[in-house]
Amino acid sequence: MKQLTPNLAVEDVAKSVKFYTEVLGFKLKMCVDDEKHPAETIEAGKHYIWANVMHSSVGMMFQQKQSFEDDLRVSVGEIGASVSFYIEVEDAEALYERLKEKVVIHKALETTFYGAKEFYIKDPDGYILGFSSKV
Repeated sequence: MKQLTPNLAVEDVAKSVKFYTEVLGFKLKMCVDDEKHPAETIEAGKHYIWANVMHSSVGMMFQQKQSFEDDLRVSVGEIGASVSFYIEVEDAEALYERLKEKVVIHKALETTFYGAKEFYIKDPDGYILGFSSKV
């Protein structure tokens, strides 16, 4: 195995890309509109069914819920409810201070019994993202 890049079912791909790029500092690598045309930028007024963002070695893909269900032949149910992502960062405390007024905090910054500083936020679709660094 070489890399894990989750593909998340989302309501609005452009909204998810905006959150991950503008708030969390990810870079958009590729997106696909509803006519299945690939692009490297999100254009206002277009509807997108898929996108890929990266930050260092952390990648996320977003797929519009109906497209996700059609492609994988599964029923998604409630978006965001059953998974969380644990992301190692250089300085969780500094990141927390930078993000706390811009995001929904799910669990505030704390030092854990296993020697990590960590906190959890929710993205626009309710997925939980945990950020952690060693104390």
